[in-house]
Amino acid sequence: MAGEQPNQHLSVTERTRHRRLREKGSTLRSDLDDILRAGFLCHLAVVVDGAPMAVPTVYGVDFETRVLYLHGSVASRSLVQSPGAPVCVTVTHVDGLVLARSVFEHGVNYRCAMVHGSPRRVTDGEELLHGLRVLTESCAPGQWEYARTPSRKELAATTLLALPLDEASVKISSGPPDDGDGPDAALGLWAGVVP
Repeated sequence: MAGEQPNQHLSVTERTRHRRLREKGSTLRSDLDDILRAGFLCHLAVVVDGAPMAVPTVYGVDFETRVLYLHGSVASRSLVQSPGAPVCVTVTHVDGLVLARSVFEHGVNYRCAMVHGSPRRVTDGEELLHGLRVLTESCAPGQWEYARTPSRKELAATTLLALPLDEASVKISSGPPDDGDGPDAALGLWAGVVP
């Protein structure tokens, strides 16, 4: 595409290739960034003691360095297992319920992203404060300047992981039900989107 720069698109890997509902997939980096900016809660999927575990956790993104920060306690099994091990982080926003004339045709309008990679534990004191600031400002803009910053003891009890945004997949579903041209349209039932 003329005028586009290569870094405007996400690279497609075996883990990020859209297999189903390809028309809902996006490789635009801006779509990934929009989804990540719109929230602060994700699910971190890891394998702990041979079993899968998906843990809700708070995140923040440094869009300049393309790093997603994940926060938790040093006692968190999911974060302790994660450094160096492959993980999948998912962020999903539900924008509406798509109610059709048939329950089979019901759906959800959503925006979601999956980020794959192997996070590293942040040990550098300066980056730790930076990552916690990014995370705090994602959840509650202005709080880092307003509230007391973490003490040394609190920092020692905190784990912060840094996951590069190098490998990600995005899907977006939007629009009304598409059963208006089928036989169910004759039922005379309401169909539409509930935000």
